[in-house]
Amino acid sequence: MKALLASIKNSIKDLLPIVFVIAFFQLVVLKQPIPNITEILIGSLLVVLGLALFIQGLELGLFPIGESLATAFAYRGSMGWLLLFSFGLGFSTTVAEPALIAIASEAATVASEGGMIEHTEEAKESYATGLRYTVAFSVGLAILIGVIRIIKGWPIQYLIIGGYCLVVITTAFAPKEIIGIAYDSGGVTTSTITVPLVTALGVGLASSIKNRNPMIDGFGLIAFASLTPMIFVMLYGIALNL
Repeated sequence: MKALLASIKNSIKDLLPIVFVIAFFQLVVLKQPIPNITEILIGSLLVVLGLALFIQGLELGLFPIGESLATAFAYRGSMGWLLLFSFGLGFSTTVAEPALIAIASEAATVASEGGMIEHTEEAKESYATGLRYTVAFSVGLAILIGVIRIIKGWPIQYLIIGGYCLVVITTAFAPKEIIGIAYDSGGVTTSTITVPLVTALGVGLASSIKNRNPMIDGFGLIAFASLTPMIFVMLYGIALNL
């Protein structure tokens, strides 16, 4: 109960700047009363409770299970199973991400109106599904590469620099219509479930390997999860134009 109350207190602190900004522009700049103040207050209360419960859920469930699975795989020396689990974790948590589903559906509609695909529901659904699975595959591959990096001790900065060089190169050949979608897809993949699970996986793995520092080696997996979708979505666009 004390931990929950502390989470509620922290959630209130996090939301206060947003409340102040909205109130300032509504009352001072626009000089208008805040509409539906009762509904807004109720909604804000629910947001505070939701954030507090979500944080408690991360601390009680997702972080421990991610770290324990990584530690178990490391101690058993199951390299193949660890890599398969890493890929499956990235793929499964991404393919069902609501933000990605919405972006893929909107992208299919825009592609249909722009003449990239046929103006039929079947074509739009196929385009959106292909986009979703392309992003999910790329995130799974990113987590897999990130786990190999932790095991091998590769410096993360070189992989990130190389990855963004590939983004720039791929951008030069990708259709103009897909570039914006590709860049946005890197953001929508970092969902509320993927981030804590993947972070816990990296920290747990780095903690269980000798000569690995969790602060240095345990983080950085999310950077790959944001980077690889840009490359793969642009490759997806290039493949559709062949």
